[in-house]
Amino acid sequence: MASLSSAAPPTTRAIGWIGLGSMGSGMASRIQQHLADQGVQPLKVYNRTSSRCEPLEKLGALRILSIEQLSRESTIIFISSSDDDAVISIIEQILGSGNAQGKMVIDTTTVHPDTAKAVAEKMSASGAHFASMPVFGASPAAAAGTLLAAYAGPDNVLEAVSPLLKGVVAREVLVVGTEPEKALLLKTTGNLLMASLMQIIAEAHVLASKTGLPAATLERLLELNFGAVAHTDSVRMTSGVYCPAPGAAPWSSLDLALKDVGHAMGIAEREGVSARAGRVAYEGLEKARDWAQGEGRIIKDHGHTTSPGRARPLDSTSLFGVVRQESGLDFETDFVKERDGTTRRSLP
Repeated sequence: MASLSSAAPPTTRAIGWIGLGSMGSGMASRIQQHLADQGVQPLKVYNRTSSRCEPLEKLGALRILSIEQLSRESTIIFISSSDDDAVISIIEQILGSGNAQGKMVIDTTTVHPDTAKAVAEKMSASGAHFASMPVFGASPAAAAGTLLAAYAGPDNVLEAVSPLLKGVVAREVLVVGTEPEKALLLKTTGNLLMASLMQIIAEAHVLASKTGLPAATLERLLELNFGAVAHTDSVRMTSGVYCPAPGAAPWSSLDLALKDVGHAMGIAEREGVSARAGRVAYEGLEKARDWAQGEGRIIKDHGHTTSPGRARPLDSTSLFGVVRQESGLDFETDFVKERDGTTRRSLP
């Protein structure tokens, strides 16, 4: 496996970006800023909810009204979407634009490796080039350009997009090979590691809470002895990110974690790997989802009456709340309760 050099000339190709969720908007913003600094044509952006293009427009990007139009007007197209079905739909629209020949499509979505392989074959049959580039990191890292990216796909695509990768959207790019599904295998394996690590850190914090060990002391140990990833996961738990305040966005969505770790568990089962740690973490994520849809549901206040609202969006570290519950504590820490005040009340 190789890493990508940041010494690459600026690109002058027309570049498009599809999908401006929390991760996509951060990466697209970094690319647009880079293109503006280089004095080349701006990024073309599309999102199903068109208003999400506005922050990119303020940076100089061009809002495009359809995937088909973006495909016709772009040579290089990045995708950042939610799941396999969404990516397949986007690919079909790109191919349906009637101008797929020679297009370079780079998908940053974490999809199943089998999906990436099937999409690559379909794109190749239409004369287009497809690469997978899933990323490691949450939305703050996307905004800061400090993600870790895993690239797998044709060498000519890598050469074309390399000026936009290391030092722009990512701190480092791991080049896995030329088969797009291999990047997803790496990302899926990484997701299994991440989920298992979150579970262990959650258990350590709950043990600390119940034995009187200061959380800050444990967090400092994680920082000094277990690295940045473990420390960041800890901060997400102790600072309440695991259970965002009503109206706040998670750093990394619980729903996406369920999808990503679900892919890993499916592959492990298919290959005869026990993956016990991953299974425990996945069950914790499922229980966190149940809490969000039940007891943790956001309540709409109508003055003297209340009514059930929507399920509470949780962070992928929300299995911390589940470990707390399983250990006789509340899902919400005292910090979360004090932060939210009376804006969160449980259903009867």
